[in-house]
Amino acid sequence: MNDFQGSPAGTGVRGELRQDTSVGGKDLTRWDSRAGRSLVGAVRRISQVLGPHGALILTLLVGAVISAALTAAFSEVYEAVVAADGVAGLDHPVLAASKDLRTPALDVAVTAFTDVGGTVGMPVLAIIIMAVLALRRRSWTPVILIITAGLGSLLMTIAGKRLVGRTRPDLSDAVPPYEHSASFPSGHSLNAVVIAGIVAYLIILRLHSNRARILAGAAAALFAVAIGLSRVFLGHHWLTDVLAAWALGAAWLAVVITAHRLYLTVRKYHAARDINHTPAGNK
Repeated sequence: MNDFQGSPAGTGVRGELRQDTSVGGKDLTRWDSRAGRSLVGAVRRISQVLGPHGALILTLLVGAVISAALTAAFSEVYEAVVAADGVAGLDHPVLAASKDLRTPALDVAVTAFTDVGGTVGMPVLAIIIMAVLALRRRSWTPVILIITAGLGSLLMTIAGKRLVGRTRPDLSDAVPPYEHSASFPSGHSLNAVVIAGIVAYLIILRLHSNRARILAGAAAALFAVAIGLSRVFLGHHWLTDVLAAWALGAAWLAVVITAHRLYLTVRKYHAARDINHTPAGNK
């Protein structure tokens, strides 16, 4: 898969190599650990067969399988915590406190906000942002990252719900419209972390000031936190469902960002190799 043809300087592969390989002075294509260098070597060999974007997709798919396995393992820990009444001891008091804060106007406002992170609002928002980033940068990379990130979070949500099957709070404690799927994990919360996180990451790569990067990261974090808390406020999820979703989403987001760093490293390697193999008269 190639980037858009005829891309001007600053976009396409050239734009990625010029602007996306470092953030705040940190070289994203530098791997100091032995494990990191081994991973780079493996992805580099894959890219020689599939190309850089093909290697990125394969790496993300492998990461998605690992993340699904992580969800299965996490669900076992989660059930143990719930059974021991550990963190889960907060669930009922927090729900009770949320009910005390409700008013008709606030219920409507929070419901409208939480719908942004729902099965319709979040995909629409992600597609719009993805299209804008892809067209502005003339690159398929934002498309691959956002779609794969979203599909991975969906897979983790489905796996968690089927493995745990936890019951949501009673409908009498919830604000309509009611939801009837399993409670663990909160899909809204998981998707908000992943989608807001990957979009913030892509934007931060092109920002030049630390202040702007901090604001972008803070905005994404605030959005994800607010979506999660809205689920508890409305009585659609227990607090621990949201906490677990945040943790799983952060883990999957780290996998996606790592895969992108590997892609950039491989792109940089291929660019350097092409330059070295170019006849002197054509440089």
